[in-house]
Amino acid sequence: MNVIPSALPEVLIIEPKVFGDARGFFFESYNRRAFAQATGLDADFVQDNHSRSAQGVLRGLHYQIRQPRASWCG
Repeated sequence: MNVIPSALPEVLIIEPKVFGDARGFFFESYNRRAFAQATGLDADFVQDNHSRSAQGVLRGLHYQIRQPRASWCG
């Protein structure tokens, strides 16, 4: 992520790294560890992702036994 100071002393602009191609895009909109390292703040929320696919693209989910994750598609 890219953290940019703003004109307001306690307000930061946070830009995620977006990975895109002809199929659509994906980005990690929040990551607790990266956020804490970039800002010095620790929030009680672990991670959030966002993706969008072009028409006809099927995305897969990876099955995990250790550290399972919830996903929502809609």
